[in-house]
Amino acid sequence: MTITARELNRATLARQLLLRREPSGVAEAVRRLLALQAQQPASPYLALWNRIEGFDPADLDTAFADRTLVKATLLRITLHAVHADDYRTVREAMRPTLYASRLGYRYAAAGLTPADAAELEPGLLEFADRPRSNGELTAWLAERVGEERKDGAWWGLRSYTPLVHVPTGGPWSFEYAPAYVAAPEGRFTGEPPSDEEALQTLTLRYLAAFGPASIADVAQFATVGRARARTALRALGEAVEELAGEGGTTLYDVPGAPRPAADTPAPPRLMAMWDSVLLAHHDRSRLIPPDYRKLVIRTNGDVLPTLLVDGYVAGVWRPVEGGIEATAFHELPDETWDGLGREARELAGLLADREPNVYSRYGHWWNKLPESDVRTLPA
Repeated sequence: MTITARELNRATLARQLLLRREPSGVAEAVRRLLALQAQQPASPYLALWNRIEGFDPADLDTAFADRTLVKATLLRITLHAVHADDYRTVREAMRPTLYASRLGYRYAAAGLTPADAAELEPGLLEFADRPRSNGELTAWLAERVGEERKDGAWWGLRSYTPLVHVPTGGPWSFEYAPAYVAAPEGRFTGEPPSDEEALQTLTLRYLAAFGPASIADVAQFATVGRARARTALRALGEAVEELAGEGGTTLYDVPGAPRPAADTPAPPRLMAMWDSVLLAHHDRSRLIPPDYRKLVIRTNGDVLPTLLVDGYVAGVWRPVEGGIEATAFHELPDETWDGLGREARELAGLLADREPNVYSRYGHWWNKLPESDVRTLPA
């Protein structure tokens, strides 16, 4: 079976709840979406606002507070929010990557070894049986590895060790100075899955949430080598099916997963910074036209809040006095501007109760954008 690039776009939008907002609780939605990029505190809220009918941000506050959802360093070694029941699978699948990346140069430069990490981990988790600040955790390490090595030790161990972030307040549950607690292992019974079993489970969940996808896409999302991704797909056997993509690429999918027609309407959306759907594939042209990739994914990795028009990135947005400033990289029809205006009014209402100038620290990137069609969409 062959699938076109536009059909790929529509399949991913459907699974990411971006063809229409759906009635759903936040926990159920996050399980369907698998993981929300969360390195900017507001982004999980805006991601769910784009996807859930009648989204109430207080519901997400509660889910973080009672740890139904947890925030931790996971995919792509960045912060993600996942359902607590999925945390162990995601972490175990990419545990070798976490260990290799976090016990690397900065940790090793402190004169520490993987054996030191294994020895320190049990005590660190016991100490983090209640919320602990960065200062408390580095002080604990200083008593064991010395003052001069504590920062390098913490740089490695805060991701090597299964710790999750604790809500600290602010408009979006988390502030920029994090607190940590040991991961909710008490919710699980039995032995944890092996790395490979966990990767197979994660691969199935990824295909259901973001598929169809190639081996390169799976590896990109899970932050594993392509050989491991290929092995996982082979081990899944008949649980996945193969499709032919454009250009001869082999794609994999979960049988029976939604694949809407290429001409299925896709409503305009104002996407969060680092929205996961923009970063979940090796081939990012699925949603980001190649000419726009460098405009929205900046040189240091910042991913600007984008306009999604007909399922593809068409510009960026930011709050300004009186509403939302939308910058379109190409000409948009009047009906599209009307749709973006309706979205902007709803978004401005959400932000008014939380952080009207969300993402303002990233405003310097707008000075580097090319001349475009810029309009203020009134609140």
